[in-house]
Amino acid sequence: QVQLVESGGGLVQPGGSLRLSCAASGFKLDYYAIGWFRQAPGKEREGVSCISSSNGNTWYGDSVKGRFTISRDNAKNTVYLQMNSLKPEDTAVYYCATAKGCGSWWPDGMDYWGQGTQVTVSL
Repeated sequence: QVQLVESGGGLVQPGGSLRLSCAASGFKLDYYAIGWFRQAPGKEREGVSCISSSNGNTWYGDSVKGRFTISRDNAKNTVYLQMNSLKPEDTAVYYCATAKGCGSWWPDGMDYWGQGTQVTVSL
């Protein structure tokens, strides 16, 4: 059974950091680009970041550039999203998704995604 499980969300103060994890079961992440997207209440989904399967190339949405870093550990079948300098507007449910490549993953190029993990940035 193909499954992606996001974890690491929580409540953090503005300026703080969180590291999200995206763990795969039932398949190997090696062969997929992995993207992170988020959705806040009342807002459209937003592409956050993507990492390719082959050369580790990365993509970031404008709102997170310089603050978020995506990485992957194929040995652990896991992709990470390190989020620093968090802002209240980063509050959302964060999802990871498989894709064929980062050039075409957003918004319609995702294949599978998980249930999401809630990130809340507030005092």
